[in-house]
Amino acid sequence: MLEPIVSLGLVEEAEIELDKAALEIAALDHPETELAGYLALLDRLAERLQARAATARTPRDQAQALAAVLAFEFGFEGDRASYDDPANADLIRVIDRRRGLPVTLSILYVALARRVGWVACALNTPRHLLAAVGQPALVIDPFHRGRPVARSHLADLLQVSEDQLDAVAPKRLEPMTNRAVLVRLLMNQVTRAELAGQLSRALTVLQRVTTVAPAHSPGWWERARIERAVGDAAAARRSLSAMLETTRDPAVRSHVTTALEALAD
Repeated sequence: MLEPIVSLGLVEEAEIELDKAALEIAALDHPETELAGYLALLDRLAERLQARAATARTPRDQAQALAAVLAFEFGFEGDRASYDDPANADLIRVIDRRRGLPVTLSILYVALARRVGWVACALNTPRHLLAAVGQPALVIDPFHRGRPVARSHLADLLQVSEDQLDAVAPKRLEPMTNRAVLVRLLMNQVTRAELAGQLSRALTVLQRVTTVAPAHSPGWWERARIERAVGDAAAARRSLSAMLETTRDPAVRSHVTTALEALAD
């Protein structure tokens, strides 16, 4: 079942198209679903945004154009009523319902902006993923209909005072790589599965994490943890061994080696 996404772990970052990649991942849970209609919708969104692109010259204009298309014309917004519904981390279901998590909606905003040639990225903000569009970057919140993020809200999210924001923001608002965004999407699914006591589901998703991002050491660690929890020590050892191949950090390697020795007992 991993074959459709194997290529995502092999290609260069720039070759990953976030919206299409997230659809390919979601399709693993919907084997009978044809993606053609969803891909056609993405093209239609791009056409609608392109119609506004000529007059969207500033980052704020671009943010308003994105919100006009995604939020107000097509109805995409955050699911406040059932935030923890697993459907919110599944792009197929997000498109069906027009509701999602910050990460799934950010994928749509960032990918759509890039389709018309604008600069856009997801930001590695804690708890609530944000996006940025334009140059200089304007921070927006796709969960709240793409509105620009006020300094007070950004300071609260980063847990600093507004006076500290200018010094902290460049380090804390780091653009995420395409692969990192997909990992964050998948880890949302893992968290929800674990909270529901669905360890088999959590392990399935972690296998996708290590397929999409084979150099992402924490993914291998979490995969080994769940494999051990379900009683598959041999699989846990294989995952930890794979983790050793992805890191040269002495502290991490020592930690993994200790875990491997414990599994050998």
